[in-house]
Amino acid sequence: MSFWFTATGICILKCSECQRPFETISVWERIVIIMKHYDYLIVGAGLYGAVAAHELSAAGHSVLVIDRRDVIGGNIYTEEIEGISVHRYGAHIFHTNDRAVWEYVNRFAQFNRFTNAPVANYHGELYSLPFNMYTFNRMWGVVTPDEAAEKIEEQRRAVGIQNPRNLEEQAISLVGTDIYEKLVKGYTEKQWGRPCTELPAFIIRRLPVRFTYDNNYFNAQYQGIPVDGYTRLAENLLEGVEVRLGADFLESRDDWMASADRVIYTGAVDAYFDYCLGALEYRSLRFETEILDTPNFQGNAVINYTDRETPWTRIIEHKWFAFGTQKKTVISREYSAEWKKGDEPYYPVNDEKNGALYEEYRKLASREEKVIFGGRLGEYKYYDMDAVIGAALSMCERELRHGETASICCR
Repeated sequence: MSFWFTATGICILKCSECQRPFETISVWERIVIIMKHYDYLIVGAGLYGAVAAHELSAAGHSVLVIDRRDVIGGNIYTEEIEGISVHRYGAHIFHTNDRAVWEYVNRFAQFNRFTNAPVANYHGELYSLPFNMYTFNRMWGVVTPDEAAEKIEEQRRAVGIQNPRNLEEQAISLVGTDIYEKLVKGYTEKQWGRPCTELPAFIIRRLPVRFTYDNNYFNAQYQGIPVDGYTRLAENLLEGVEVRLGADFLESRDDWMASADRVIYTGAVDAYFDYCLGALEYRSLRFETEILDTPNFQGNAVINYTDRETPWTRIIEHKWFAFGTQKKTVISREYSAEWKKGDEPYYPVNDEKNGALYEEYRKLASREEKVIFGGRLGEYKYYDMDAVIGAALSMCERELRHGETASICCR
C-alpha cells in the first residue's frame, strides 16, 4: 500500500501497483488502514467536506477525507472532454454577495467573468430569463416598463387570487397567466414530477420580475466559474490532506467511526440512521452527454425547455461557461427524475411532510455526540455554493474554538 499524490498534492490512498480505489482493497489491507487514528474523519469530498478539511488541517489537526465516489468535488466535479471543462453532475455557476466568501474561494481558484444569462425555449419561442423587458417585449410586444407592469397587473386582477392554495395560483398571482403558462408551468412540473396544482404555494415565494433590460440571472455582486474547472478548486482545497476514494462510510460504519475522534458527515441524514423513521424525499437528475462535431450547438451555456412535452428540462453547452473556441462542443441534456433508494439524491423536496420528517431526524442527529452533520444532504436543504462554503467555515470556527476551550480546561 502507498499514498498517491495528485499533481496538486492531494494524498489519496490506493494500491501502489495499480492505484486501486479503496473499495477494491482486501479486508486485511482495510484493517491496517483503518487502524490509523485521526482527529477528524470527513465523510464526503464535496465542497463542504473539502473546505472543512482545509481549515481543520491548516489548524494542525490530522484529517482523513473519504468518499464513496471515485472522484473528488462532489457534484461540482468537472472533467475535461475535447478540451472542454464538463460539469458532470449539472451546471454550477458560482455567485455570491458575500465578499469574505468570494475572497476565500479566490485563494484556491482563478475565476472567469461568466455571467449566467439563460434562455427559455417554449415550443421554439425564445425568451430571456429572468423575466425582464426583453421577455415582456417578446411575450406582448410592449416596449416600456409601464406597459409591461400594466400587462402583468391586468392579468393578476383578472384571476383575482387572494389566498393562493397551490403553486399554480401562487405563480399566477405573482406574474399573471401568460408568463406562468409559457415559462413556469411546464418547467416546474418536469422538475417536481407532479402538476403545479398539487405543489404547495410556498415553493415559489417570489418570482423575479425586472422592468429593465438586464439578462443577468443572479442578483450577485460576484460571479464566475473557475478557469481551470471546479475539480482543480477541490484539489487545491484538499492539498496535503489524506483522501480515500471508493470508500463507503455506511458499509463499514463502526470501523470508520473508531478511526477518528470527531466525524463530519455530509451524506444523507436519513441514510445515516438507516431510514429508521422513513425515507426523506429527493428529486434526482439524469444526464445525457454527447460530443458534437460542431463548434456551436445552441449559442448559449444554458437553455431551459419550459414546455411540458419536451422530456428534458434544459440543455447545457459546456464550452460557453469558459468562452470556448474548440472545434467541437459537448452538450448535456438534463432530465429530472423521481428519487428512489440507490439513486443519487440532488434536491430535497421542501414540503411540510418532509420538513416535519427531517426535524425528527435532526433531533436524532443532535444526540450523536461525535458527529457533525453538514452540507446539502446532511442538513436536508438546498444550498448555493457560497452558502455551503460559509456554513463549513462557520462550523470549523466553532470546532476550533471549542477545541481551544477544551485544551484550556484540561491544563
